[in-house]
Amino acid sequence: MSMEMTAWNSLYHAMNAQEQKRPFSKATLRRILAFARPHRRKLTAFLGVGVITALLAVAAPVLAGRIVNAIVDGDPFATVLTLAAWIGVIAVAEAGLGIVNRWLSSGIGEGLILDLRTAVFDHVQRQPIAFFTRTRTGALVSRLNNDVIGAQRAFSDTLSGVVGNTVTLILTLIVMIGISWQITLLALLLLPVFMLPARRMGGRIARLQREAAGHNSAMSTQMTERFSAPGATLIKLFGRPATESAEFAARARRVRDIGVRTAMVQWLFITALTLVSTLALAVVYGVGGFYSLRGQLDPGAVVSLALLITRLYAPLTALASARVEVMSALVSFERVFEILDLRPLIEEREGARETPEGALTIEFDKVRFAYPAADKVSLASLEEVAVLDTRGGTEVLHEISFTAAAGQMVALVGSSGAGKSTIAQLLPRLYDVDSGAVRLGGVDVRDLTFASLRDSLGLVTQDGHLFHESVRANLLLAQPAADEAELWDVLRRARLEELVASLPDGLDTIVGERGYRLSGGERQRLTIARLLLARPQVVVLDEATAHLDNTSEAAVQAALAEALAGRTAIVIAHRLSTVRAADQILVIEAGHIVERGRHEELLAAGGRYAELYRTQFAAGETPVPAGQ
Repeated sequence: MSMEMTAWNSLYHAMNAQEQKRPFSKATLRRILAFARPHRRKLTAFLGVGVITALLAVAAPVLAGRIVNAIVDGDPFATVLTLAAWIGVIAVAEAGLGIVNRWLSSGIGEGLILDLRTAVFDHVQRQPIAFFTRTRTGALVSRLNNDVIGAQRAFSDTLSGVVGNTVTLILTLIVMIGISWQITLLALLLLPVFMLPARRMGGRIARLQREAAGHNSAMSTQMTERFSAPGATLIKLFGRPATESAEFAARARRVRDIGVRTAMVQWLFITALTLVSTLALAVVYGVGGFYSLRGQLDPGAVVSLALLITRLYAPLTALASARVEVMSALVSFERVFEILDLRPLIEEREGARETPEGALTIEFDKVRFAYPAADKVSLASLEEVAVLDTRGGTEVLHEISFTAAAGQMVALVGSSGAGKSTIAQLLPRLYDVDSGAVRLGGVDVRDLTFASLRDSLGLVTQDGHLFHESVRANLLLAQPAADEAELWDVLRRARLEELVASLPDGLDTIVGERGYRLSGGERQRLTIARLLLARPQVVVLDEATAHLDNTSEAAVQAALAEALAGRTAIVIAHRLSTVRAADQILVIEAGHIVERGRHEELLAAGGRYAELYRTQFAAGETPVPAGQ
């Protein structure tokens, strides 16, 4: 390794060694070893290859010195040729071992990334909806990317570096001391001149890069939010493109300035260290030459010392930062484990059973519920706040009791924020009750398996969420094994057959982010088609026709008629005209059921339902006389 390469190596380690104040955790180490255990054979081979490579790295300079001595002593050409051949063999062996080392390193590193990412992804999917309503998506994605990669670097880089550099350093010192302890001592005395600038300049560059990373993250967040269809619409509506551009450009300019400063600091650092390294080499040649001329040292020994000095500086500077690198890797592991340690608030009970066969009833029995506090479902680091919000635990549903017999439709109406959607979310266990019970087919939903509960329930919300995938892919979420005929059948029943047939790629047409290439009514009908494909026994409609014009609402209502036919249903509706046919209407206010009955009965009672109905009629909705 040349002196310049040694300088670059020192800078790299210094830049990536970020001092951490967290204490070392034996528990964290045990968990790391648990993740490493499946890769133990490759790890053993990896470390073995590293040791052999270190041995060869020291052998080459020694052989080079012997060649010089052979030339000076006038040994036969065969001797020189043999030594040169051995250097060639060592070079080939080092190259081959380098390939093997890289293969093992990548296999271990990528395998660990796969294990960690899969573990985190699966664990996150088990978290309750409350987790996702609080967590900043970018922070969560960062755990799956940056921290996982930082964790695997502990094995692919740091571990091999510590072992290889330790062996190289020990062997180099032994050989150098054996050749000349005086020159070795002199080289060690010059080491601080080499290392201190590396730590200082490396830390400075690391700080610049962290600042640049912060600005890049902010730009990424800005682009992610502003380049989505809703974000772009909002910016255009409020006429802020110029302001947004100015904010983005300011960050981009700062990143540019940091890039220039970083490049100059790096160049000055490398130039200075290369100069120091060259001077150190000159000292070795000077002092070694002096001893050689006096007959106290062979000329070949001087050459060996000059070559070995780079083998001394590089591992020493790397090992000087090894502790901090290890701590940095441990922090990455701890940040990953922090996610894995967040216990899901809603879990499947041991011995959970399948939903009963046949038509299913819905029963809410004295249900009380309060949304969980942040510390139960989230992490401050994922919300990007210093301290979690301590609010929570305030009861929002009070003694909710009702029954929907098999095949019946129960409608929930009331003011915004009264608790209607919360009631609907308790049935599929998006949240769990605090007291009381929610039963499906006479069985507490907490005693049912997640799979059977999802198969039995279908939920359509007002936003009609779709993935940025094809029509086919969005439908197959409900029934992956569905064939072409089944897909076209549910599209026909959802009043979408003609539309999808007219699209450029039919079923394979991409619907855009959140389905924004479709109209609101088309999105809703596609989600209804997905529900029809799932064939659930129970349907929950949460404001499924909200924000639609009359034409779109009529089409969606026709599709909903297909979805509700023969199924037990809970329907949340703001437009009271859509729930007149309900078998039972519950009026929810402030988490209480204040009225219940059929449409005609509630109108005749002249209570809160009648008030809501008159308010909508006054706003222009066509009334339906009681008794119809």
